[in-house]
Amino acid sequence: MIHLILGGARSGKSRYGLAVASALAIQQGVDQYFVATATPFDDEMTSRIERHQQERGEDWQLAEVPLALAEYLNQQSGTGVILVDCLTLWLNNQFYHLPEQDFPALFAQMTQALQQCRMDVVLIANEIGFGVVPAGGVSRAFVDQAGWLNQALAAIADRVTLVVAGLPLTVKEV
Repeated sequence: MIHLILGGARSGKSRYGLAVASALAIQQGVDQYFVATATPFDDEMTSRIERHQQERGEDWQLAEVPLALAEYLNQQSGTGVILVDCLTLWLNNQFYHLPEQDFPALFAQMTQALQQCRMDVVLIANEIGFGVVPAGGVSRAFVDQAGWLNQALAAIADRVTLVVAGLPLTVKEV
């Protein structure tokens, strides 16, 4: 099962994702895996990471995967529930390592890895396309790629939830 959870900054998407993944793990009697994509590049990001660590507690097995997410998913062969938080930061990391023309292949690798993963996967991503078109070229490219990534993931997801003001809204349920 693939569950994509989208929302804006501070919408409550991570908290909701934690609750969904924990409930699945408890229901199935399996381990919980938290895949963190953030890198602490400044004090503010370090504070965000610490806040998320406190929110999730110690019941999670942690993997820090800022870049090789498809490879990580391909290596998972056991049972459990994987929570990936967040794909938008993972995409940001890719912008520093790959040319933009490589992103379609990267997204194809990601969707293939998710479809082949035997574990349930809950994905968190920002929905950043609701605002105005950014003025800068790099910002526009990032918004475009984030939108295309979210579309690719939503197409293969069994469930898509949009979180607004802490409230989950079901967008897709198969």
